[in-house]
Amino acid sequence: MYKSNNWFRAKQIPGLGDNIFMSSTTLRSDSTAAIIPNFEHQLDRLAEVAVRSGLGLAPGQEVVMTASTEALPLVRRITEHAYRAGAALVTTLLTDEETALLRFQHAPDSSFDRAAAWLYEGMAAAYRGGAARLAITGGDPSLFSRQDPEKVARVNRAQSMAYRPALELITRFETNWTIVASATEAWARAVFPSLPADLALARLWEAIFAATRLDRSDPVSAWRQHDASLHARAGRLNQRRFAALHFRGPGTDLKVGLADDHLWLGGGSEANNGRYCIPNLPTEEVFTTPHKDRIEGTVVGTKPLSHQGTLIEDIAVRFEAGQIVEARASKGEAVLRRLIETDAGARRLGEVSLVPHSSPIAASGLLFFNTLFDENAACHIALGQAYGTCFINGGKLSPAELASRGANSSLIHVDWMIGSNRIDVDGLTAAGQAVPLLRQGEWVEA
Repeated sequence: MYKSNNWFRAKQIPGLGDNIFMSSTTLRSDSTAAIIPNFEHQLDRLAEVAVRSGLGLAPGQEVVMTASTEALPLVRRITEHAYRAGAALVTTLLTDEETALLRFQHAPDSSFDRAAAWLYEGMAAAYRGGAARLAITGGDPSLFSRQDPEKVARVNRAQSMAYRPALELITRFETNWTIVASATEAWARAVFPSLPADLALARLWEAIFAATRLDRSDPVSAWRQHDASLHARAGRLNQRRFAALHFRGPGTDLKVGLADDHLWLGGGSEANNGRYCIPNLPTEEVFTTPHKDRIEGTVVGTKPLSHQGTLIEDIAVRFEAGQIVEARASKGEAVLRRLIETDAGARRLGEVSLVPHSSPIAASGLLFFNTLFDENAACHIALGQAYGTCFINGGKLSPAELASRGANSSLIHVDWMIGSNRIDVDGLTAAGQAVPLLRQGEWVEA
């Protein structure tokens, strides 16, 4: 399950009255609307789905929304739908990629070990007070690719440490939350490098609309049905009580032991505040918690990982006794190595997810360079923090009790894709019997 890194792009909050920015945003929207005649209607439907299907907003509840400045058209639509649904207050924190780059170009060295802890503490306080969290993702996948990887790693670590109080509330599902996407020019260039800028942006919007089921006559109803099917799949896996999963394919021979009392989830869940939400829009996965000490073997990534502005390609790692002992990548290896050195838990797994290769995201044939989408095109694993919700009665377990069942703890939670139409997955029983789950990336069991 993906947790947006959108807020990690920058910490400066630009003003909302920049006339030059507003004008350029309007021009981009007009150009997209000219290519997609029903664009404004679809954008409005995306906002409605985000609030009703994704967030599950309660009347009287506050909303904390994070987004980039380029996402303002969607921000405004979501704000409108949130207030129509009874939101008491919508507070939006905006980030700006160019501002983030200025830090690397001009800030003193000591800056890269700093983070706005006061801001993250405020976000945590809002969640503890009952506010819902809505993140809009969609930025330049290669934003920091030309920056000093050591400085990028320092920034990521400082921000991860500062964000920890809020992250723990999210991973424990203390409040309802969701993530949706907004197309941006830089992201569109990465996905459609051969198209003119305006056409690339429009095509990316169309892909987002399709992935979030806006091509259905009633998207809210479509999400309700899809959510039910994911729950049914997770329920069948929970009945089997597999002890481990075995992934096999080119370069991959990986056994993932599952945590004691693990629970498979898929689609939406009820947060501890009683609100039902679907955290990721789109979502095609069923997922659970591995045992942090029971991972063995080798695995290679099947899609690039876009991690906080850096592309990491051709990831290949080897696990022993649960932790990564060897790691390499054809591109971004320095960032990968620094990522797994974040803390003791960064070398271990906090999540394993199963996704059929025939998912709509994979069927689109697109590489999105965005984890929210690419993780829903392939089976994946996540380094770092485990979800307490992926345990039987997990909401009632203390951190020590979760750890005793095999849950990993870390400052990070980073998903990367290991599935394809060349990957087979077996469920392994406690007695060691192998039960086929996926063959060539497609479900054959459960």
